[in-house]
Amino acid sequence: MSFRLLFPRTGKKSNARRSLIGAFFCIGLSLVPLVMVLSVSDGMIKGITERMIGLSSSHASCFFSPMFEGELDSENLYAVAEKFKNEPGITNAYPEVRGIGLASSLAGRTGATIRAVTKNAFEENASYKKLFKIIEGSASLQEKNSAVIGEKLAKTLNLSAGKTLRLITSREGADGKILPKITSLKVAGIVSSGYQELDALWLFIPLEMGLSILPVSSSEIFVGIETPDAYSIELDKTVSRFEEKFGDQFEIYKWNEMNVAEYENFASTQIMLLFIMLLIVLVASVNISSALVMLVMERRKEIAILKSLGSSPSEIALSFLLTGLATGGAGVLIGIPAGLFCAANFNWILTKIEIFVNYFVEFIYLAVNGNVENFTHINLLDPAFYLQEIPLSIPLGQLIIITAGTLILSLLVSALPALKAGKEKPIDVLRKI
Repeated sequence: MSFRLLFPRTGKKSNARRSLIGAFFCIGLSLVPLVMVLSVSDGMIKGITERMIGLSSSHASCFFSPMFEGELDSENLYAVAEKFKNEPGITNAYPEVRGIGLASSLAGRTGATIRAVTKNAFEENASYKKLFKIIEGSASLQEKNSAVIGEKLAKTLNLSAGKTLRLITSREGADGKILPKITSLKVAGIVSSGYQELDALWLFIPLEMGLSILPVSSSEIFVGIETPDAYSIELDKTVSRFEEKFGDQFEIYKWNEMNVAEYENFASTQIMLLFIMLLIVLVASVNISSALVMLVMERRKEIAILKSLGSSPSEIALSFLLTGLATGGAGVLIGIPAGLFCAANFNWILTKIEIFVNYFVEFIYLAVNGNVENFTHINLLDPAFYLQEIPLSIPLGQLIIITAGTLILSLLVSALPALKAGKEKPIDVLRKI
């Protein structure tokens, strides 16, 4: 009966059937943005988190405590890193000194986050090799006064590979006064992680130079450690083991402890977006209920005949429930694949929309001002705050939940008209025939 309700044999026009087709398309269309938001936001969060872990905080960072025995020089830093590499559960360890300074060129000056790393960091660190894109020059720190800078910093100071910049840091004089220290650096290369908010001020220099120009008292000196999986519970076990063994000499922090504010912000934003999209699906599902109400009214004669032949109210109600479920299922069958297709081509779609928007706004600007000399290009996703290329992520578990939730919602909104159909009285209907 459910099949005949959806596909009647007669060619008679049915407003209820057209409403069911409309409800089916509404469900499918409402799922497209939901799946897109889910996949794109998940890919965005994973991409940003991967860069924060691999390029900034490492899986865990071991800071030297006042109880550390020895000088904080390059020899001891390398020795500690080698010791950590031999510990079980550690795949890599590397020393780093991080401080702040003022970078200047003929084009101007700006603050910079100075990162003193090993000379072979860009070749040996797997995350650096994977996530950093070399824009110009080479990511080599073999020369003493070489530097690798971020793309945003290079644009701010109008620098290119081979040019010279001055780095101004502070040092403590013999009398305790803070004095400026000026160092000339040659730009070996320009790199980008694809996320400007993270690397906008980064300036990489050799570790030995960092120890000589950055004051120990106001710098972060640590050894970053990497494990097979930053998201595994094994990381917690490794950190606990480190704290038991080296707790008096190091202060150890996991990546999620160092980036807790950003990570919680990403999660809460994703939940809010999904909540808004779910409301759209809820509104679309109401169309199924209204279509079934119309269908019950159109099929009162058939319902009366079936009941007079022995059909029970529960069987009649079940047929209409299955009709609503089939309508929601059909919407899922087109909505989920269409949403995944759009998510897979999101970067291309966004680029085309951005081109169209800029053409339209530029035309309006030209009509109002008579020229486009001061027109500024519009970025729908500002690279200063978002990834320039959003990786595709398909959260299979969440898609299964969305599919099940849509089907359950279709059943719920079908319940009232289905029960109404089951309560139809055949005698009252047949009298009017």
